[in-house]
Amino acid sequence: MKKEIEVPYKAGFVNIVGKPNVGKSTLVNTFVKEKLSIVTSKPQTTRHRIHALLSEDHFQIVFSDTPGIINEPHYKMQSSMNKFAYSAFEDADLILFVTDIYEAYTGDELVFQMLKTTEVPVILIINKIDLDQDEKVNEIEKNLTEIYSFSKIFKVSAKEKINTDSILDTIVDILPVHPPYYPQDQLSDRPERFFVSEIIREKILQMYRQEIPYSCEVVVHRFKEEEKHGKPLLMIYADIYVERKSQKPIIIGNKGESIKKLGIASRLDLENFFETHVFLDLNVKIKENWRDDDKMLQHFGYENN
Repeated sequence: MKKEIEVPYKAGFVNIVGKPNVGKSTLVNTFVKEKLSIVTSKPQTTRHRIHALLSEDHFQIVFSDTPGIINEPHYKMQSSMNKFAYSAFEDADLILFVTDIYEAYTGDELVFQMLKTTEVPVILIINKIDLDQDEKVNEIEKNLTEIYSFSKIFKVSAKEKINTDSILDTIVDILPVHPPYYPQDQLSDRPERFFVSEIIREKILQMYRQEIPYSCEVVVHRFKEEEKHGKPLLMIYADIYVERKSQKPIIIGNKGESIKKLGIASRLDLENFFETHVFLDLNVKIKENWRDDDKMLQHFGYENN
């Protein structure tokens, strides 16, 4: 009887970098088959670094979703977001550089300066191929491969899940032999309250226009599971912070209509995420110029990440 060959366990950090709004978060969600990173059509949707975990019998991939690098940050908050993005170059076993069919590079960008200092493999992923012809995709590939020597290249649609499985196979091949970093049943390094605030912020990005979504931050100050009529009920109380007095009535809307719609949309997503009934209470608070306030940024988790 033949002896079974034991497959060595592999684990490592796969850090994802690129410009804002190229599909990094959608790609992570596709890989882990869970919506852990919020996704909207607006740039700078991702503000924090999030570890999303994919664990199988013989491997664990720790995906690191980072904010897109902002070349000219206008607020301390954006500078902090850049720090999260830069940290992705420091602790990676593998880097996925994600771009899409709309982005152009000259090679002088900061991201390429940092890529040239890394010693780990870098895979190029050209996303959103479902939205254009092969000629454009090939042109982007030619330009980028003249700028940097990538270990491998994939042309994908993260949204439509085109060619994404082949990326996973390559990642597992490259990962080092290592025991898992996290328990097998864990999905992220973030606490539940973080995902609550992100889900609410996603709805703000989707429902409000212009500068309003970028001036908002969400803080959960009560998160408790109780019982009502013998059934579990998750009680969530959250504050939405805005930068100026004029923004508060916009969030609330005429006779409270806007915040009511925001609450309903958020609650439905929260119930889907936690798979239980949710009571959600939202309040709006004003903290002027919080995006440049060191103390508030620390309170919101930007300086300790």
